[in-house]
Parts: sequence; C-alpha cells; structure tokens
Amino acid sequence: MLASLVVSISAVVCLLVAEWADSKLARGAAKMSAASAFVAMALACGALDSTFGQIMLAGFVLCWIGDACLLSSGHSTGFLLGIAAFLLGHVAYAVAFHRLGLDPAGLAIGAVVMAGFGFAMIRWLRPHLPYDFRIPVWSYLGVISLMVVASIGAAGAGASPLFVVGAVAFAISDVFVARERFVQTGFVNAGVGLPLYFGSQMLLAYSITLAV
Repeated sequence: MLASLVVSISAVVCLLVAEWADSKLARGAAKMSAASAFVAMALACGALDSTFGQIMLAGFVLCWIGDACLLSSGHSTGFLLGIAAFLLGHVAYAVAFHRLGLDPAGLAIGAVVMAGFGFAMIRWLRPHLPYDFRIPVWSYLGVISLMVVASIGAAGAGASPLFVVGAVAFAISDVFVARERFVQTGFVNAGVGLPLYFGSQMLLAYSITLAV
C-alpha cells in the first residue's frame, strides 16, 4: 500500500509539472503511472478477496481506461470514449456501494444534494456545451450523481464515511475537467482537479480494507 501511495504522489507531482510545461510525453507517462497506482492500491487492499472489492476493481480499471482515452482530449472521439469509460466506472462503484447496504434517509439526503449539484452544473455548462456533447455529458452527470448518492446511502447504513469523501472529491474533480474542456482553459484546472481526482481514487481504493 505504501509503495502505491508513494508512486501516486510522485506521479501526480510530475503530472502537474508536465501540465505546467505543456509536455505531452511527460503528461502521458505521469498520468498513466498515477492511474496505475490506484489500481495497484486496490489490489494491495484486497480487492480480489471479495465481491465488493472485485466490483470496485472493475471500476478502477474502467477509470484507468478513461484516463488513457483522455490523453487525446483534443479529439472529440477520445473524449467521448473517456466519458463512456468513466461512466461505466461510476456504475461499478454505485453497484459496489449497493452491496454494502443503503439507508433510505441517506439516499434521500444524497438525492437532494446531488440534484442541486446537477442543476447547477447544467445551468453552468449549457451555454458552453456543443450540441453533440449534451447527451453524453448529461448522462455522465446523472451517473456520477447516482454514485455519490449511493455512497451517502451506504455511509448512512454503516459503511465508512471515507467512501463519501472519495465519491464527492471525484465529482468535484470533474467540475475542473468540464471547465478545462468547455469553459476556460488554464493551469488551475489541472492544479486543483488532478490532485482531487487521483486522491479520491486512492482513498476509494484504500477504503476497500474498511468494507471487509
């Protein structure tokens, strides 16, 4: 676990430097190293030892594929494939959280919070979003909201609140992905979004140890 954490932190630092220097080669190597680190963390935390862990691992692998697709973020096809891979990853996370049990009150609270989040995102992005991206982006927004709601429901049923922290951090990191792609480019998107994203994945991977 410690080795995966060290690799993740080092890779994210290198990734931020590569983003600042606008080095495509270094960016790709650092990003995929950081993505591989959260898959390795999941394995080190016993992902193969339970159905819950296996479903979470499937989500991490799908996100790894999504990260690879987004390396070509200047191309619409690669970006759409990345959205699809991450969408399926969030479905896997939501299914895994469901296996932990879901508290109705937690689900209700989560649904209200994420409905507000989704409405705000739609209002913010609508003027900037190309027409052919609307269905994929709105679909992704709905699924990641469902994943966060499921994490809150699981926490309400007794699961670790770290799942909620990881899920929420993931959702916030995607705000900066959307800002970079559709609203305004700038290093701030990578500077805030990338640590949040990779930190959330490492936290979700570590949290597998708390669900067995």
